[in-house]
Amino acid sequence: MTAQKEKTLINFKKARGLISKIIKMVEANEYCIDIMQQNLAVIGLLKSAHQMLMENHLNTCFKKAMETKDGRKKQEMTDEILKVTRLFNK
Repeated sequence: MTAQKEKTLINFKKARGLISKIIKMVEANEYCIDIMQQNLAVIGLLKSAHQMLMENHLNTCFKKAMETKDGRKKQEMTDEILKVTRLFNK
């Protein structure tokens, strides 16, 4: 596993831990602002992980596809990037 993927995995694991904490906070009827702050922390970790995954994909899979002469493969890869970008920006 690459160092980049290790960092991504760490973010996912941190987010998982925070989500468990948030669930307990909601169940304990804790202060809403405290819960929202933890929720924003999870969102930040997931956005960061997404960015790292995208960078890795662009530097590996996407780059490799763009170096080929297969126009269909290039278009498919471009369409995938655009699809994921649109979903992320919703």
